[in-house]
Amino acid sequence: MKKVVLALCMLSGTLFAVDWVKDLDTALATAQKEHKNVMVMVEGEFCRWCKKMKGRTLSDERIEKRLEQYVVVKVMREDASIMAKLPPVEGVPTIFFMKPNKAVIQEVLGYEDVTDFNATLNDVEKRLK
Repeated sequence: MKKVVLALCMLSGTLFAVDWVKDLDTALATAQKEHKNVMVMVEGEFCRWCKKMKGRTLSDERIEKRLEQYVVVKVMREDASIMAKLPPVEGVPTIFFMKPNKAVIQEVLGYEDVTDFNATLNDVEKRLK
């Protein structure tokens, strides 16, 4: 019985996993082609709050469902060539919601739990209307 429950948990995790793009230029080009906006998560290599944001908030089934309307990309703060293409980042995690032309819709600095991030998504959607 434990094996069945474990298998179902693993399967459900793969069904709702966010499909992260690893390259900013690819994400912007995909967003342009698919008429979507972009969510860029800037994280640090040793950032525990970044890991919590990905593991708790962004992996929540409800949040993952809402993020399907965005092209989502993760970038590392340590990558100077990528950081030169983004607005200044004061800390990690930082999330930018952007249009395909790189115009920033909204910036989120720091960890947000599911409730707060859901409210952030509501704000972003209001700004897009």
